[in-house]
Order: sequence, then structure tokens, then C-alpha cells
Amino acid sequence: MAKKSNKTRSKTPTKKRLTIKLSKQNKVILGGLLMLLGIALFFSFLSFYFTWQDDQSVLSEFANRNEQAKNLLNKFGANVGHLFIYKGFGVASVIFTYLIFLSGLHLFFSITKKDLFRKWIWGLVFIIWFSIAFGFFANTKPLLGGMVGYEMNDFLQDYGGKVGVFLMLLFGLIVILVRLFQFSPETAVSYLNKKGKSLASELKTDPNTKKQASTTPEITEDEEETITSIEEETPVIVDAYTHKKDIPPLPKEDEDDSFQVNVGTEEETISMEVEEINEETEEIDNIANKLVDDFGEFDPTLELGNYKFPSLDLLDPHGVSGGITINQEELEENKNKIVETLKNYKIGIAQIKATIGPTVTLYEIVPDAGVRISKIKNLEDDIALSLAALGIRIIAPIPGKGTIGIEVPNKNATIVSMRSVIASSKFQKAEMQLPIAFGKTISNETFVVDLAKMPHLLMAGATGQGKSVGLNAVLTSLLYKKHPAEVKFVLIDPKKVELTLFNKIERHYLAKLPDSDEAIITDNAKVINTLNSLCIEMDNRYELLKVAMVRNIKEYNVKFKARKLNPNDGHMFLPYIVLVIDEFADLIMTAGKEVETPIARLAQLARAVGIHLIIATQRPSVNVITGIIKANFPARIAFRVTSKIDSRTILDAQGADQLIGRGDMLFTQGNEVTRIQCAFVDTPEVAKITDFIGAQRAYPDAHLLPEYVGNDESGTSIDYNVSERDSKFREAAEVIVIAQQGSASLIQRKLKLGYNRAGRIIDQLEAAGIVGQFEGSKARQVLVPDIAALDQLLANEAQ
Repeated sequence: MAKKSNKTRSKTPTKKRLTIKLSKQNKVILGGLLMLLGIALFFSFLSFYFTWQDDQSVLSEFANRNEQAKNLLNKFGANVGHLFIYKGFGVASVIFTYLIFLSGLHLFFSITKKDLFRKWIWGLVFIIWFSIAFGFFANTKPLLGGMVGYEMNDFLQDYGGKVGVFLMLLFGLIVILVRLFQFSPETAVSYLNKKGKSLASELKTDPNTKKQASTTPEITEDEEETITSIEEETPVIVDAYTHKKDIPPLPKEDEDDSFQVNVGTEEETISMEVEEINEETEEIDNIANKLVDDFGEFDPTLELGNYKFPSLDLLDPHGVSGGITINQEELEENKNKIVETLKNYKIGIAQIKATIGPTVTLYEIVPDAGVRISKIKNLEDDIALSLAALGIRIIAPIPGKGTIGIEVPNKNATIVSMRSVIASSKFQKAEMQLPIAFGKTISNETFVVDLAKMPHLLMAGATGQGKSVGLNAVLTSLLYKKHPAEVKFVLIDPKKVELTLFNKIERHYLAKLPDSDEAIITDNAKVINTLNSLCIEMDNRYELLKVAMVRNIKEYNVKFKARKLNPNDGHMFLPYIVLVIDEFADLIMTAGKEVETPIARLAQLARAVGIHLIIATQRPSVNVITGIIKANFPARIAFRVTSKIDSRTILDAQGADQLIGRGDMLFTQGNEVTRIQCAFVDTPEVAKITDFIGAQRAYPDAHLLPEYVGNDESGTSIDYNVSERDSKFREAAEVIVIAQQGSASLIQRKLKLGYNRAGRIIDQLEAAGIVGQFEGSKARQVLVPDIAALDQLLANEAQ
């Protein structure tokens, strides 16, 4: 009976709701009507306060055309004003005109109605609150609170008296301030303290301060202007901090400032360097503290002070609400089959329990004493056969527990929406430098990690298993959590289609080379230049850290915000830089060592200066994911792969070949492996987020990386002398011209040469103008049409 009731209950939510959908034309018509009605009511109410006494006699003569009212809207205005203001809520009724006009505005321009319902609720709260409050003055000013306000006030006074009603209104005001205006006692106290300090500093009568103020009046005026700019939240503070002329720069070392002292009778001089440094440091701290007192800590977000983070409404719930649905029959059936299969091999079970996740259920079993773990591990295929399920994975034992885990895919998987993980308190309250919400674990917990602590991430998986969605989840997480001043992305997309949507946020979040037209890099030559440019940026940042005497970017930025580093010495706020490469295998195939060398440098050294790498590939073979790369990428994600060898290459463990696809993934950070269902964020959702960000005020340009000039556009040196040409040059040229195909592999096959020699000959042919430039995986264009033209070209060279 219980099972039957469960079945019936699960089918009940399929009721259809009656919804009315308006066409665009009807929305415009209805919206226009409501806006005009709101304006008409506003003028009716406004006029009513001046004409209500004269219009009392015509209220009952609405149908009589000979009677006229003095209201701006005649008898309509007089009757409506009497209804809303006298018999209704008094002066608070004006709020109705704003709400009606706003509703019409939303319909007329098809604005998303996400906040309209909330505004109506708060509008009604304000109407009732003001009406009751003005009810105190009903005897002398009846139109202030209206009849409704008077009656409600009178009713409440019968039970609580005037003091009780006043206290109730005070409580209502507190609720409004807290819920609507985010008021808190801490903000009020900090505001009063700040005002008190400001007043106290103004009342100081220090003669030295007066003297200084009298001699340098310009400083005071500029400081007041800067303080005003802080209060108005404009980007002026950034210019004031980086280009101050009136604030004295921090002191530098001066060789003449050291002093000497004689010790004993000998004429020895001892340089007091330690003491001098301490005094200098103390002086720097004093100046920094004064700057912080005057201007506050440096805020890198002030230049885009009005920037708004994307809202959750831009993400789709994907039709899932209320979490995971538990199918009791499926749980019981799988449990019985597992127990029965193990029993056939004479393996007893002491205990079994299930943990249900969005796509996979984990069955934890405790075998009888004396049963070898390897025996259960070897039955993986047998258990999969008995359950008739794809993707059975046995964890023997589960790290940190005395149990063996059997992961069984659910028959009806639940989609984990990006909206649900972004909205989770675990992500919202994450105190991390670069928080990333990947999805949900088997125990249905939101999985959030810090990219800054990984410090680099390697992603692999077969085509169509969720890598691109995983990259979108990473980027979406950072867009929802970090201000454009705090993080920049370098996006490399050899496929040219996966990351194009992020072009819209170029001037907010992206970084690029100074001479580059597009921020998203697709050309291999520009990839090499960009990676080398990042190496220069890394070296520059290390130099800044050395001068600032700090160990990492976090300490550096804290020191810079506290104004202890002088911008005149080249110091600046350093945003995190996240390098994303979507298809790494293609770069390795076409560019090889030229890509691998800067990648290895960045992976080894860049973490301390805030540069983090995310590399994705669909071919996790050993010639793509080399030992150097693996050693510096402890954090790895594996989506479903086709073989156990690929699983071992990416994870150093089996299991990725047994995943079920569609975002099912394994994550490791150098220790245990965690199975996660990746959060799903669709292309239209990413488009809405980037549109929302791109529509806001941005920086003048994308974040510019240091300039790097390679040998040439292809990244290889091709300046060859005619005398240095290979002995097979002429034969190779004839082969290329006859075949009309410019590739090193063709020369290898026809002339039986090694790859390196064939590659050098191709470069010589390019220098001679016989073949075109390097074009990635494509064959080079042959510029000479036939053998006769080749002979003529070589003859001209010889002259």
C-alpha cells in the first residue's frame, strides 16, 4: 500500500495551470492604457486636495452631463479622488499611481517582470503604513490618512492605545528599513563613528596643522575633492591615487642619509643600516596610515563603481525544483541485486546503505569479516551485468571510511542547473580568492573549490561528454563572484566557436596583446605570442613582489590597498589572470615545443603572482599531457573517456572510462577522487549573462598584456641564405610545385627525409617565395603554378 501511495503522489504535480499569454501588440496597448491611467489618477488625486470641497455636490451627479466639477479630470477625477483619498488610504493613495504607471511601463517595453511583483508588495506595505500613521491626525486632517487609515488606527487603539499603535508602527518601520534598505546596527554605528571622527578632525586646533594648511592650501582643496569623489562613487579616486601631484611620494633610499658613530677609542665607523631601515619603514607606515585616514583604503572597483553583478534570473532552473526525487522501488531493487550477486560468489554483507545523488547512487557495503577487498573489486563487471546498468564503479575502500562503495547510475537522472549551485549558500558565502562551483556530489552537496589553491586545472574527456559546459561553468562562477577589476581572462579557442560569446565582455573581463584586434585568440601564431607575453607579465609581477617584500599576490594587494606601495614607483593593483585553453591537443600538434615551453614555465612559477591555467583537451594521450605538464597540474577533471589508458593518463587512476557521460565527471586535487555531476549552463544562458555585463559601462579597452614580438608571424625563423639551402632544395621545390601541396610530410615521403630536415626545407621554400606562410593544421599554399615558373624564379635569384 505504501508503495502505491508513493507512486500516486509522484504523479500529482502534473496539473496544468491556466495561463494567459498576451501578444506583443496587446502588451503595447495594455501597457499604454495603464501608463495613461496612472498619469490620470495622479492629476486627479493632486487636484482633489484643492477642489474637494467645491466638488462635493457633484459626486452624486455623475450621470448628469450638465453638472461640471472643478477637478482637472472633471467628474471622473472628483469621484476617483473621493474614493481613493477620502474613503480610501488618504495621501498614501498616490503610491497607487506610481505602481500602475510602472506596470504599464513593463508591459509597453516588454521589460522582464522580475521585480514588479516585489514592488507591488512593498508599495502596498507603504500605503498601509502611511495610512495608519496619518490616522493619528484624522480629527484635524481627515484627508491625510483617509477613512481606511482612520478606521484601522481606531481599531488598533481599542486594543493597544496610542502608545501601542505607535510602537507597532515603529516595528513596521524597522522591518521596512532592514528588509528593503538592508539597514543594520553595524552600518549605523560605523556611519556615526565616521562622522564623529570627521567632526573631531575638523575641530582640532593644532598650530602645526594650521601652519601647514596655511602654507599649502592647494592640498586641502584637492583632498576635499577626492573625498567628495569617493562619496559619489566615481572613478576619480583611481586617478587621484595613481596620478597624485599634491600628496608627497613615499620616501626612497638615500645614500647620504646614513650616519656614523665612533665606538671605543678606535676610530672605527659603524653604519647604522638596520636602524635606518626601521626608521624609514616606520615613516612609510605613518604616511600610509595618514593616507588611509584621509582617503580610505584604495578600492580597485571604484572605476566601475556602479557595476552590477549578473542576477540569478539570467540562469534557467531547467525544470527542476525541490531537489532529487527518491525512487524507493529502484533503491530496493538495486540493493537486492547487489546482495544477491555477492552472495553467489559467497561474499556476505554485514551492512548496506545508500546515498542518493543527482545522477548516481552510492551503495556503501560492509562485507563480512575475512572477505578480501580485491575479490569484490574483481566483480565489477558481474555487478554491472546483474544491475543492467552502464557505468558501475567500485571504490574499494572508500577513503576515510571502513566501507566499500558501489556507484550505480540512476534510471532517471536529475539535471544539476548552474542556477542551483550559484544560489547555494556554500557558493554565496565562500571566502575564496577564485571560487568555482562545479556542480553537486553524490551526496547532493554543492561542490565549490578555489582555483587560486589548485593552482592550475587540467580537464580531459571524449567529444560531447561535457568539457565545454565545464569551462562555461568555471567562467560563469567567476563572473558571478568577482568584479571586473579583480580578475581577467585570457581565452584561447583553436576551434573558434566555443568561447566566442565572451567577446561581449572584452572591455570588462578579458586581457589581450596590445596590437590584437580580437581578445579571444584563435590563431596559433598569436597563441605563442600570448603565452610568451604572459611569461613577461609573470616576471614583471615577481619584480613588483620583490620590491614590495611580499611572497604572493594576496599579500601584495593587501599592502597596495593599505597605500603602503607608491604608484609612482610602478606599483599597481594586480588582478588575477585566468588562462583558458579549450583544445590543447591541437596546439601541441601544430606548434609543439613553442607552446609547451611557456606553458611549463607558467605552470611552475605563475601561481604566486595570480596567474592560473585551465587547460582542456579531448585527447588525453601522453604526447599531449606530458610529464612536465602533469607534474604542475595537481588538480584534474576527467569526463568520460574511451579507455582505461586515457583514464590513467589524466587521473593516474581508473574510473573515467566507466562514467555515464553528460557532465558526469571525476575530480582530483592530488589525493582522493570525487565524483561530481557538472552543473549545466546552456549557451543561451551564457549569452544572457554576457549581454547583461556587456551592456554596462566598461573600461576604455581590454586589459593589455605586455608586448611580445616573435621572430615572425609563424613563430619560426626563416631568414635563410641561398648558399645555405639544403642539397635537396631543388628536388623538394619540384615535388611541391608538381603536387601543388605545400607540406613537410609530402617531402618526407617523396624524398625519404626525416621530419626535421623536411621542416627546414619547407622554411627555405617559404623564404624563397615558393610556398605561403604557416596556417596551422592546413597545408601551405603553393605560390608557383608550374615547373616553368619555378625555373624562372630560381634563375632570377641566381642573377
